[in-house]
This record gives sequence, structure tokens and C-alpha cells, in this order.
Amino acid sequence: MKVCVVGSGGREHALAVVLARTADVVVTPGNPGIPGSVDTPPEDIDADLYVIGPEQPLVDGLADRLRDAGKLVFGPGADGAELEGSKAFMKEVVAAAGVPTARYAAFDDPDEAIAFLDTLPDGPEGGYVIKTDGLAAGKGVLVTTDRAEAEADIREKLAGESFGDAGRRVVIEERMIGPELTVLAVCDGQRAVALAPSQDYKRVGDGDAGPNTGGMGCYSPVPAADAAVVQAVLDDFVTPTLAELRRRGIDYRGVLYAGLMLTAEGPKLVEYNVRFGDPETQVILPRLTSDLAQLLAEAAAGELRSEPTYTDDACVAVACAAEGYPTSTRTGDVIEGLDRLDDLDGVEVLFAGVAAGDEPGTLVTAGGRVLYVCGTAPDIEGARALAYQGVARISWPGMHHRSDIAANPT
Repeated sequence: MKVCVVGSGGREHALAVVLARTADVVVTPGNPGIPGSVDTPPEDIDADLYVIGPEQPLVDGLADRLRDAGKLVFGPGADGAELEGSKAFMKEVVAAAGVPTARYAAFDDPDEAIAFLDTLPDGPEGGYVIKTDGLAAGKGVLVTTDRAEAEADIREKLAGESFGDAGRRVVIEERMIGPELTVLAVCDGQRAVALAPSQDYKRVGDGDAGPNTGGMGCYSPVPAADAAVVQAVLDDFVTPTLAELRRRGIDYRGVLYAGLMLTAEGPKLVEYNVRFGDPETQVILPRLTSDLAQLLAEAAAGELRSEPTYTDDACVAVACAAEGYPTSTRTGDVIEGLDRLDDLDGVEVLFAGVAAGDEPGTLVTAGGRVLYVCGTAPDIEGARALAYQGVARISWPGMHHRSDIAANPT
């Protein structure tokens, strides 16, 4: 089987590595750190299966165009991708499906939005969540207990100052408290199977300090998320959502990413994404012992038969970021130390924001999250130690990373 992976980041690198166990893989556009990268548009590549990584091409209808050309595609059409393209639409679907989630409302008028804040609990146990309605690369969310900060964020977003047109409508939610959990479900339009749970770290600094990012690290498995918890996510969240999508005439074939909060009242949905998570993919897929290409091809064809199986090993990924990320990112710095990782068994580097350097064989920074160092070991503690050993051997000016990824797994 020949598989075309669409995308250019660490998620796509992880997909390519694991798919290559049983398939021939080409990645477009990829990056210089991902083997098999080409600059050919996916529509011009002849493959047996197309796996679309990022959300923007899905929202833009790439899966529809490929299917219209008779291709087998893993990834929802534009109608299903609207679950991530519009948080207001996602909340509407979730409410109709009866899925537990935070109380919310959507606004395009700042005064009405600010008035809604009065209806939400304040203080240490309350707070506000302000989200751009449209896509913002994982950075369009403010979580705060500060009323003045919430009001300022609403006005900036709705004025187009923060995220342009993506922020000209906001979704405001009550703040939920509890550990987070991510479950990715592979869907064939009718049914779904869950991939291994993971837990990621969204904020840029240790101890969850600083602004939200696309994700600074992740680990899998999650000790608190046993088989019963995963089954409950399928039963209470994924299955009702798929049923509501079918009721609306949407045939959803792809990943449904359920971001959950384990609150005192039980699990509640934080968000749905419509693609493999980044960096969740980097810790989930390496643990697979089953055939990923076969699983995704079955889902794309609407005929899921396989169940994913995993090694008992743990995997921890640490994102190494460029200076200034996630606000103003510096690029063009030469990445040093990649040749010093060969003797670290269980360590793999997955490349995201990189470009070819002037010297042959060198890579330079070309994005915010530059690369991920992943450690795999029999337990989380060992995997974490390996990942940070690898991080310590890599450098470039201004490189930064969190030092507490998987330090206290829940």
C-alpha cells in the first residue's frame, strides 16, 4: 500500500514513521527532517490512501476534492471539519447530541459578550474561557479568573486585533477544573475505535505558566484512564456525536479528537478537533503494535474491522521551541547536536518547524515548535528520563522547553 500523508509537522513525521512499518509513505509538503517529503500537491500524487494531518486543509475541503477524484481518504469532509473550524458549530452539535460540556454562549458583539460574564461564577473556583470561533493554531484560547483580562481579551478578539477574522466571533465558556485527558477516536462514519489516551501540556512554561501554545509536550499511557474510562468516552461522547453528525447528513471518516476535563461532576468535553492531535500523535502512535495503515484504510472505506493494540511501554514527548514562541518567533538558527543522539536507545526526534540550512545536511529553525524529542521506555519515569537526555544534547540560540513534562502523571 502507498500512503500519502498531508502536512509538514511533528504529527506528520510520527504518522510517516509508524505508517512506514507496513506501507510505502510519501509526505507532502513535509519538511527536510521527514524522509519521503515531496513538494508535489496531494491531488497530483497517486496513492492508495491519503491521510490528512492539519485542520486547515480539512476545513478547506481537501478531503472532499480527493474523494471526488475517486481517492480513499482518511479525514472528514469540510462539513465534518466544521467541528473544529467553528467552535460555535461544535458546541451546537454537542448540545444536540447531549454530550456533557461547559456552559457557553457565542457572540460577535463585545458588550453582549461582556454582559454574559456576569452569569458565570467568579473567584478561584470560577473563571472565564474566551475562545476564537475560528482556527487559531491552538493559541486562540484565554483561560483566566481575572475579569478585566477577560474583558480586554474579548474586545481585542472581536476587533480583529488578536486573530483577525478567526477571532471576530468568540465562544465564552465557564471555566472547568480538573485534570485534562485526550482520547482520539478513529471513525468510519458509523462506528469508532479509541486510540490510547494521552495527556498534553498546553501552556508554554513550567507549572502551566504563560500563554497557551499548540502543545509543549505529552505522555501516554495515562494512569487514571483505564479501559473503563476510555469506553465511557466512546459511549458518552464519541458515539452520540457521530449519531448527531449522521442525523445532519455528515459522513464523518477520520479522527475525532476529544479533549476532556475530568471534573468533580464527571468528564466534560473541552473541545473536539477533527484530526490527529499534535503532540498527542507523537506519543500514541509509536506505542502501536497493530497495523496503522490497515486501520486508517478501513475507516476511510467505512468498514472498520480492526482494533488497535499497543505495547505496554510508555512514551514521553518534549517540544523544543524557538526563541519568542508562541508570540514572536525567531527563525533561521542552526540546530546543533542532532548527531549526538545515535547512542541513546529509545530516543527519537520528530521534526516540525525546520528548514534546510546553508551547509549540506544541516537544519535550521523555521517555526515555533521546532522539534519533539520522544523517549520510549517500560514506564513513564524512564521514558521521561530518556526524552530529557535527548533534549540536553540539542541546542540553538534561544531554544526553550518545559522541564516538567510527565513529571507528575495523573
